[in-house]
Amino acid sequence: MPLSESTPSEALHPALAEIRDDFLELTQKDRLQLLLEFSNELPDLPEHYRDHPDLFEKVTECQSPVFIFVEVDADRVVHMYATAPAEAPTTRGFASILAQGLSGLTADEVLAVPDDFPQMLGLTQAVSPLRIRGMTGMLGRTKRQIREKLALTG
Repeated sequence: MPLSESTPSEALHPALAEIRDDFLELTQKDRLQLLLEFSNELPDLPEHYRDHPDLFEKVTECQSPVFIFVEVDADRVVHMYATAPAEAPTTRGFASILAQGLSGLTADEVLAVPDDFPQMLGLTQAVSPLRIRGMTGMLGRTKRQIREKLALTG
């Protein structure tokens, strides 16, 4: 098992460790099926954001058109929103993993997520490095948006 896949669970927030462990318990084929399930579970945008595409940032590292927006509320809790087309299930699955895994964590918890979390899911043999790079880009942009929002609120 590559080093990134064997990161101890205590190094990850329990919500992300559970997602990682769910993937690693499966065969490669079944990991792709789980990624497809995540794709189908990408949370809908809250109504107040549906008409504001200007708030969302395009993730240029992704081959498919993926857009993200991050809120940090007064209690420093993160809410991540993403859009990705249904015809791009891999990318949509990655966006869903992050939206579900990061939303509800504190800003500090999200900022502490290892940058190589996408490589920890055991999908590096099942999907192209370019696709993994897209998820890494989503995570990096999420962290940057959090830092920017924290800087604005002091």
